[in-house]
Amino acid sequence: MSSHDWNWIFDWSGTLVDDMALVICATNHVMRVYDKPEWDRESFRKCFRLPYEEFYNEFIPGVELDEIENHFRQGFALSQKAVPVLQHAEDFLEFLKQQESRMFVLTSMCATAFSEQVTELKLNHYFEGTYAGVLDKRELIGEILKDNGLDPQKTIFVGDMTHDIETAHHGGVFSAGVLTGYNQRELLESVMPNLILEDLAEFKTILTNESNWQSLMEEKV
Repeated sequence: MSSHDWNWIFDWSGTLVDDMALVICATNHVMRVYDKPEWDRESFRKCFRLPYEEFYNEFIPGVELDEIENHFRQGFALSQKAVPVLQHAEDFLEFLKQQESRMFVLTSMCATAFSEQVTELKLNHYFEGTYAGVLDKRELIGEILKDNGLDPQKTIFVGDMTHDIETAHHGGVFSAGVLTGYNQRELLESVMPNLILEDLAEFKTILTNESNWQSLMEEKV
């Protein structure tokens, strides 16, 4: 099967944009509200997980998620941390667009914040559909495939966290983990993605060699 035939579902944070500094800042705002220890970058990468309700249940037990989310949004609004497009991400999206690939976003990010970011970063024209504010992506992946007529055997979910890989497994689609975001290699390896990549530039290199891509598909699928 040619790489031109595949559909693509992308996570957002840590996969296409680098919002980790902003998210850690907002998370630490929540921690201060409840007098909990704050996070540094590497500790956060080791411990943060999706659905994020599980993360907060462990570190701020007994507090309703709605209350925590309100504090998170306050911290998000107060932060001055920039959110750039990750290196190689737009080049990769443009490469897929030239192949006339169908592309979608599935993210747990607040729908309002996502809409603002995707517009400000001028990436919205790449995507046929976007699904934001999804707490548990596993609950929506089947609906996305069905509603858009996507063949699971011709669909790839690209993400940076174990939850993304688990979602891909749940939907029966090919899973690709990238090391540009929230989870380190050992965490991604623990949920057995079909493929782990340093970044999207490595993925483009694979795709531009059709024989290598076909060999990979035969090995992994």
